[in-house]
Amino acid sequence: MELDTLQALYVEGLRDLYSAENQLMKALPKMGKAATSPELQEAFETHLAQTAQQIQRLDKIFAELAETPTGKHCKGMEGLIAEGEELMQEDADPDVMDAGLIAAAQHVEHYEMAGYGTCRTYAELLGFDDQMELLQQTLNEEEETDQLLTEIALTSVNLAAMTEEGDEDSEDVGEGSSPASSAGRQTAGKTPAKKSADSGRKSSAVSKKSRSK
Repeated sequence: MELDTLQALYVEGLRDLYSAENQLMKALPKMGKAATSPELQEAFETHLAQTAQQIQRLDKIFAELAETPTGKHCKGMEGLIAEGEELMQEDADPDVMDAGLIAAAQHVEHYEMAGYGTCRTYAELLGFDDQMELLQQTLNEEEETDQLLTEIALTSVNLAAMTEEGDEDSEDVGEGSSPASSAGRQTAGKTPAKKSADSGRKSSAVSKKSRSK
């Protein structure tokens, strides 16, 4: 396909998403089977149903464009799924496996969010308002799934995985430390800008205290 217009690039991006979603339809049941956390299993099942609906939205867009959805294989999604399958072959503790599955799933979600965000913008620029709304709806679902996975990780799965590690290496844990205080914030942590702002406020407070003396 000759990419000589923005619309041609838009169609190419949609085909990439179509291939990605169909690959994910086959991968999600395997990820759900490998998970042990009931919350995580339910999240994978819910997203599987959402993915089917997302494919239907893409079919509708292709029909409106009078274009075929097939003809492109998403190598990016293929690689992400391959990494997930490699993880599932590991001899891992169940809680650690769940933490790894969340990480793999969030890699997928962020990849899809980038693709849908780009195509949504192209649709807006090209004046395809109805298609833009369909793509935005899917983008919203991907973001919600990503947030849900973060919540599951931070409230249960990551802490359980850390507990397993703590049981083995309890002697290395210093006084006053805890899994909750040590856990990473997954994808919902402070941004660099937020950290910078916090540092600035602390520096300002120290400066005022020095002047008051």
